[in-house]
Amino acid sequence: MSYLLFGGAFNPPTKAHIELAEYACEKTGAKKVIFMPSKMSYIEHDQAKNFAFLDTERLAMLESICATHPKLMVSDYELKKESQPRTYQTLCYLKEQGYACRLLFGSDKLPELKTGWKHVEEIAKEFGIVCMARYNDDCEKMIVDDSYLSNLSQYIEIVHTPKEYHHISSTEVRKQFLIAKDAIQILRDTLPKELHALNNYLFSEDNHEK
Repeated sequence: MSYLLFGGAFNPPTKAHIELAEYACEKTGAKKVIFMPSKMSYIEHDQAKNFAFLDTERLAMLESICATHPKLMVSDYELKKESQPRTYQTLCYLKEQGYACRLLFGSDKLPELKTGWKHVEEIAKEFGIVCMARYNDDCEKMIVDDSYLSNLSQYIEIVHTPKEYHHISSTEVRKQFLIAKDAIQILRDTLPKELHALNNYLFSEDNHEK
């Protein structure tokens, strides 16, 4: 029984990451999904994200998630490397450690295989690919219409995911996080310190849920 390698920024991890990983695991018959967070330097410089949580913070988030989800596990292999490894290198490392993995990603990455990835044919033929259809993508048509992807089609398994997770993204979470952070700071700067009761109400988790 194989594993699924789910690489990415996880900046931060979302409910979609968790539930889609478990869904893909079930649909493909994999033993577990291995989360592989990429390095903060790669996220900020190569991917040009507006900000990135520290490597230690994202690793801790994923470890906390995996602790309560038996089908999920996390590796810090890429975080410990001096520079960001290629996906093929990571797959080879995991295989050496006894984890025969297929590569798992969302359908937004499918067009990037042709232009933005290295060792794609080796990944497809030696390990295999599982693509989670998202954003209403017609993955089968995307593959048929592209000669490069068509040549790899026998190595790609498509998993059609529940629509409620199609548009959940870490990008939107970061956007809302920054908005909330600014709003909280404005409130803290505006309210006098004497209004302890009001501060407690505003920043109490119980009151947020009411």
